[in-house]
Amino acid sequence: MTDATPEPGSGARARVRPLHAAGFTTAFGAHGIAANLGVSSDGVTTSLLTLGILLALYDGAEVLLKPVFGGLADRIGARPVLLGGLVAFSAASAVFAVVDDPAWLWLARLGQGAAASAFSPAASALVGRLNPAARRGRAFGSYGSSKSIGYTLGPLLGGAIVHVGGLRALFVVLTVLAAAVALWAAVAVPGVPPLPRRRQTVLDLARRLVQPAFLRPTAALTAATAALSVGVGFLPVTAAARGHGPVVTGAAVSLLALTAAVVQPWAGGRLDAGRIGVRGGLVGGLLLTAAGLLLPLVPGLVGVVAAAVVIGLGTGLLTPVGFAALASSTPPERLGQTMGSAELGRELGDAGGPLVVAAVATGATLGAGYAVLAALTAVLALAVAAR
Repeated sequence: MTDATPEPGSGARARVRPLHAAGFTTAFGAHGIAANLGVSSDGVTTSLLTLGILLALYDGAEVLLKPVFGGLADRIGARPVLLGGLVAFSAASAVFAVVDDPAWLWLARLGQGAAASAFSPAASALVGRLNPAARRGRAFGSYGSSKSIGYTLGPLLGGAIVHVGGLRALFVVLTVLAAAVALWAAVAVPGVPPLPRRRQTVLDLARRLVQPAFLRPTAALTAATAALSVGVGFLPVTAAARGHGPVVTGAAVSLLALTAAVVQPWAGGRLDAGRIGVRGGLVGGLLLTAAGLLLPLVPGLVGVVAAAVVIGLGTGLLTPVGFAALASSTPPERLGQTMGSAELGRELGDAGGPLVVAAVATGATLGAGYAVLAALTAVLALAVAAR
């Protein structure tokens, strides 16, 4: 049984476009709801503790379940895991959309996180399986760009939907969106059968996950996600402290995500063409990200805007390179497991970056928090460069 790698062309692109839509769905759903839970008028969050737990439910489910569903995609095929996850996401969203009771939001949010844990690594695995090695950089760049657009539109479009129809309206939109993407994927994405696999023990898995071919790109992706999370969470705080309103702070966050969205297909294409290498792309992206994390120390709005652009450039450069490197170094029959494990690293970065900055800022200043995370990112860049 051989791997499925369609030849370049419009037909091949049509097969992977639903995967881009799936990436957009998980990003839009995660950030669209998270950004509006605390500001909606539906009365679903009664305290900061409630808000924190609701946010943690989604992320906690992803941390626990992404490697599990990634392994399942290798065992039964990535396509059924993708479709099942999208259908489950639609059903979980419908729970709160249909039942007019804030208590049901807890179940809906947990269900969304569990469902995203299934279709997110399955989509990544299919991007790798449906594209030959010579086109994986561009393929992962386009996939990552779709997710970045979701991160960009989530707070903005999600906020507009909540403003007009309340939080339940956003869940209605997500119900329809996930169902439509599931139907599109069922029609367009080909069946990619699971490949024969040698029996793997826990020790075999542990050995593979500590190999440099896995650790280096995964660590870089974790650092990128940490920087993105810090940019989204703390750049608005810095801008507000300098006297700028919510329009400016929201624009800064959108600029960060938009920059990453534009850069990723470009970076992936340069990787495929041999104009940048894996090590150069990872190191260059990490150094740019570290520089971006220092730019909020520059006074005024200039520092905030420059930080958003440079963090977007750095993370946009290294993300497709990292995923393409993982796909190239992984046996095709273990691709789902690898993508699920790498996504786990990204989730840890998503939570760990803001925690590091917040902890340092509590004892010192927010500027010091930026500087510490920048230093850690630069040290990682040196480690990757040294091999």
